[in-house]
Amino acid sequence: MAKKKAKAGKGSTGRIVLRTGEALVEDEAAWSAAEPEVVIGELDGPVGYAIANLIGDQTKGHSRVFAILNSDVQVRPATLMVSKVTVNNSKYTNILMGTVQAAIAHGVLDAVRAGDIPEKKANDLGIIVSVWLDPSITEVEYDPEILFRTNREATAKALRKAMNHEPSIKWLLANQAKVPHYFHDLAVKGEL
Repeated sequence: MAKKKAKAGKGSTGRIVLRTGEALVEDEAAWSAAEPEVVIGELDGPVGYAIANLIGDQTKGHSRVFAILNSDVQVRPATLMVSKVTVNNSKYTNILMGTVQAAIAHGVLDAVRAGDIPEKKANDLGIIVSVWLDPSITEVEYDPEILFRTNREATAKALRKAMNHEPSIKWLLANQAKVPHYFHDLAVKGEL
């Protein structure tokens, strides 16, 4: 007898092997841009193995840390942050491991609260968040509340998109010609 495959979508508690998502949320200032890329899946599957390997194989300038509300308060699902930028100064480290880390933790909990991540699966899932923090943040006056908001919103949005398979393949096929890549467009126009 064939087993019925569990469907895992919004509010579902079926098996979630590996899903991906990304988002962009920004304010007026360039340093405010938050562009996380996420993978989410069961801890006893590829995502869990990746988390264990990443946390156990630290690399100078690309430390991997868990998303926490504060020291001694790790969020669920277990969420590992990985920086897209080489971290090479203490100001950048303090912003990344302070405002951004807290924002990601809140964004994960927002995704659970919204039902995008089933609460019943919170102890069974793991998340890897590849984090973008503009290196210019160390050279400008920035507002930590704006940075917190953009990273929190972007994390929750990326997780929602991952869990709901957004954008759908139908949408992508229908809109492929209407969605130019921002930096490619600038290069074509000679602005880069």
